[in-house]
Amino acid sequence: MYFVALLLPGEINEEVLKWKLFMKEHFNCLVALRSPAHITLVPPFWMRDILQNTLEMAIGRFSQHQVPFEVHLRNFAAFKPRVIYVDVLSNLQLQTLYAELFEYLSGQDVFPIKKDDRPFHPHVTIATRDLHKKAFYEAWETFKNKNYEGLCTITGVSLLKHNKKNWDVVFTSQFQTS
Repeated sequence: MYFVALLLPGEINEEVLKWKLFMKEHFNCLVALRSPAHITLVPPFWMRDILQNTLEMAIGRFSQHQVPFEVHLRNFAAFKPRVIYVDVLSNLQLQTLYAELFEYLSGQDVFPIKKDDRPFHPHVTIATRDLHKKAFYEAWETFKNKNYEGLCTITGVSLLKHNKKNWDVVFTSQFQTS
């Protein structure tokens, strides 16, 4: 199983990790701890391992035509009653990257990537499907009025692979810098 994402830099990852650990300690939430802080572009999909190198090359080719851009994170939001996340302020560069990457990868007719029926809603998950509905509202009280501001520059696209326990970053492309 694989997914494609934008990884957030170390300082934001560390901040997000603190909130994920809080959720583990208080609500026994572990799922979000299995991956680094990220914005999902292509949700998890099953793919034969033999195609991994081909997908890495495709992501690399795509990235050669992208330029770094800023992403703003602000406060917290939720997909009630199971997911709490750091909200990402969507912008034209992020929306365009999402649409163009999906079109590019799905147009290859090699990868088993399917269009997500849900609209693209960029976010950074801190608790997800193992946050029980009964505990959600208690956890949400902690985050709903909490202020947070983050700003980072996105410089590449990453491929993550599930190792039966966690998600490993197996490839990261870099956007053009000049």
